[in-house]
Amino acid sequence: MLSLHVDTARTWRGGQQQVRLTVAGLRAAGQRAALVADPRGELCRRAAGEPDLYPLAAAGELDLRAAWRMSRLVRRLRPDLVHAHDAHALALAASGLAFAGGGTRLVASRRVDFHVRRNPLSRWKYRRVDRFLCASDAIRRMLIDDGTAGGNAVVVYEGVDVDAIAELPALDVHRELGLPAGAPLVGNVAALAPHKGQRHLVDAAARVVAEVPEARFVIVGAGELHDTLAAQIDRLGLGRHVVLTGFRTDALALLKGFDLFVMSSVTEGLGTSVLDAMACGRAVVATRAGGIPESVVDGETGLLVPVRDPAALASAVGRLLRDPDRRRALGDAGRARARARFSAARMVAETIAVYEDLTRIRGATGP
Repeated sequence: MLSLHVDTARTWRGGQQQVRLTVAGLRAAGQRAALVADPRGELCRRAAGEPDLYPLAAAGELDLRAAWRMSRLVRRLRPDLVHAHDAHALALAASGLAFAGGGTRLVASRRVDFHVRRNPLSRWKYRRVDRFLCASDAIRRMLIDDGTAGGNAVVVYEGVDVDAIAELPALDVHRELGLPAGAPLVGNVAALAPHKGQRHLVDAAARVVAEVPEARFVIVGAGELHDTLAAQIDRLGLGRHVVLTGFRTDALALLKGFDLFVMSSVTEGLGTSVLDAMACGRAVVATRAGGIPESVVDGETGLLVPVRDPAALASAVGRLLRDPDRRRALGDAGRARARARFSAARMVAETIAVYEDLTRIRGATGP
């Protein structure tokens, strides 16, 4: 079976990591997987030198030139199915398939718990999807409520390579970032975007350091809110306590050096950084946004708090900073849960099952 994967992002976020794991897992299972990625993007850079890589950039959702190039690639490769991994990729894949003609199946990953836009282009491209792979049941329910998916949405939880993460050496975060030796480290890894809620995390940090002055908060990621968060940190007098690292290619090694991981999202499909933290054996404090309660078991692998509630976030962080034994127990349980429920191998196997189901349907009904 040949699957053609399409991702249009230039940045590196959880979705791009999932594309990498999916493509690598399919190839390890003996299947051919081709990748279309933006030539200026981090995914394309990391996949450089691998087989079946096709750089293709799209200038927005409605780029007819890119769609024509996509159609030519489909006609040349003749994939059994095309798998779009983000919203712009879905527009590119759907328009390319329309130009190419034929009955190639279209699969779309949905990793965000945002409502589907109601504009004509969105309605057109979503109607062409044969199967949605939803990163959480929260996303699946939202698609159905939006009247988009019907019975074509299935949950395939995202995955992490627990064994590879276990072998990765932890970074000495104190030395790397010039933080006081022995200071408890609270970490967050996410794009600096409004829906990730870091402004609430910074407000929570001010409350925590009032009671635990030695605590340090490390926020790893880049994005549009960098300057706004930096100003907030300065206004609250947290310059010594909260560090914005920017984008880091060694984010996992940093994460392994944290004492506690926090996810402050307002909306969240599932949260691959949460899965990473669990695989690293780190206790998690997170909001009840989107699919997070499907990964973090409150009181067992971490603590869950309401969204947009810095006081509750600070209280949960403070409790775990003062209780290293409980923190360790939550982290151990989180690693076991990641291995049992959120492995990359399980994700790839479930994805293959969807592919096989769709190709059987095609074989039975014709192109």
